[in-house]
Amino acid sequence: DDPGLDFFDHLAVISNYYPHCAALVSAHTGARAYAFDHNIRSASGKQSQRRIEGGQQVQGPAHLVHGDYTLSSGPERLRALSKPPSGNDTLRPLLAENESLISPADVEQVEAGGRFAIINVWRNIVEDPVATHPMSFCDGQTVEPEDWVVFEIHYQDRIGENYFAKHSDQHRWYYYPAATRDEALLIKQWDSAGPLAQSSGTEGDGSDTDAACTFSFHSAFEDPATPPDAPDRWSMEVRCIVLYP
Repeated sequence: DDPGLDFFDHLAVISNYYPHCAALVSAHTGARAYAFDHNIRSASGKQSQRRIEGGQQVQGPAHLVHGDYTLSSGPERLRALSKPPSGNDTLRPLLAENESLISPADVEQVEAGGRFAIINVWRNIVEDPVATHPMSFCDGQTVEPEDWVVFEIHYQDRIGENYFAKHSDQHRWYYYPAATRDEALLIKQWDSAGPLAQSSGTEGDGSDTDAACTFSFHSAFEDPATPPDAPDRWSMEVRCIVLYP
């Protein structure tokens, strides 16, 4: 449902919307969930260099097929969240000095054979349904390791890794048209119980037979059916770390 808040107020988002997203993910997974990061995306907002009150600049829709985490950076992000936030971490205003979002004991439990995931809550944040730059999603069960291309993202305090995807005729793609403000899409960015994570020897015991994929490639795209006067897309994704029992 629509949480009824100002998505352009950074403190309001991390104070009120983060718990809303964590509760949503927890309800759908049966696991503990903690929101830790977010972005607002808009082509016009990027062009005008709009900055969110108290937060970062608006980013443009990503038109490259990608995954947000790799077999290395997924576990690395888990470990980083057991330490106090630094650099450009959005949680810095909420956590006390030396406080972390999750505990080192949580990381130890995962590394001893537990399961964790990273799931994005993606939604439209304006009144008009999404018409431009809609999101598309690749069926993770159609992705093979030879499709991955690692690229690095250099931040102030760390170096992250994402995946680009090579084209493959076996990839199956889907999209959700005309998303409204009171709807949300959950995008699995990483799952340590997924078969690709398991085959690489990363964390997770593989006991969850319902885990369909390790991660989901996704991208914005140009829909040829979009009218030339369609309103610009404004969207937000909130990343959540998910710790299974």
